[in-house]
Amino acid sequence: MAVPILNLKAQYAGIRSRIDEAVRTVLESGHFVLGPSVAALEEELGAFLGVARAVTMASGTDALHLSLRALGVGAGDLVLVPAFTFVATAMAVSYVAARPVFADVEPGTFNLDPHRAAEYLAGNGPGPHIAAHVKAMIPVHLYGQPADMEPLLALARSHGMAVIEDAAQAIGATYHGKRLGGLGDVGCFSFYPTKNLGAMGDGGLATTQDQTLGDHLRRLRVYGGSQPYLHEELGFNSRLDEIQAAVLRVKLEFLGEWTACRQAIAARYRAGLAGLGLTLPSERADSTHVYHQFAIRVPDRDAVRGRMAERGVQTAVYYPRPLHRQPMYRDLGYRKGDFPEAERAAREVLCLPMYPELTDAQVDEVVEACRRSL
Repeated sequence: MAVPILNLKAQYAGIRSRIDEAVRTVLESGHFVLGPSVAALEEELGAFLGVARAVTMASGTDALHLSLRALGVGAGDLVLVPAFTFVATAMAVSYVAARPVFADVEPGTFNLDPHRAAEYLAGNGPGPHIAAHVKAMIPVHLYGQPADMEPLLALARSHGMAVIEDAAQAIGATYHGKRLGGLGDVGCFSFYPTKNLGAMGDGGLATTQDQTLGDHLRRLRVYGGSQPYLHEELGFNSRLDEIQAAVLRVKLEFLGEWTACRQAIAARYRAGLAGLGLTLPSERADSTHVYHQFAIRVPDRDAVRGRMAERGVQTAVYYPRPLHRQPMYRDLGYRKGDFPEAERAAREVLCLPMYPELTDAQVDEVVEACRRSL
């Protein structure tokens, strides 16, 4: 049995009539950008996430970029990010002419390690140490697992740093009973089609409990103005279109059900893969994991992946290179070996198929393919 790494057509098939109706309504309305569907989506997402302001944008990367600008991060500033994550987290820092600095990740969660972050801020971490203020920190809730925010927020407070949550992969996840996106100064989400709540194109969201900051984010996404043709600052074109908003409003109704399916699939994977010597995803007792990915560790990852592919089971590697080893950041002064956990994750992480429409038979096929490929 072939099992694809992703199957977006299966999701569409399950809600086709609702999606088609929502798109048709937008087309017939004549409102295509920042219209009533966007306004309604922002209200619904704000209520769902428990935040004062929810500001949609054109992508999750834009949400990170404009959040940094709204917080006053710019040239000469340093921003602390985990060494293992998608490159957009660091690129957003570069967009505002600030400099990303890295700290290692926890081996169990792949998220920013509070101890390594504290080590860097104390001047004892690896890599170059620059006489500049670390103005912000961007913890990433990777694969749908919340970062350990309590010690990270305490660190930020003690060093006068802003905190931007990169929750691109973790919508709906909770930490200490609160949904991600309202714990730091700003939360950033992605609605890329493959995400747990995915549009049928690009889209993003910035969330905050600060009304003034929310107003600033709204200005930045529309050419820096709060009213037409009056531009108060340098802004950008980062508007969500009505079709994506309408699609997301439909999908938001199903997100709880889909998350429960992901968690059930994760439990089935755990049961089937137990006792094989694999490192399975950890779950924090104080958090809920929404399983954007089910990421296991396999020492002989590439060979195992090849054998699974021969059996018709697709897998993925998110991500094969840590940030400090990316060519675009070669001039930051980091070396191989600076962040051993990030480097080991890049060598060993293997992501199994994970989407709500997976059947028990498909999950069992993935488990069997994995067992036979070790």
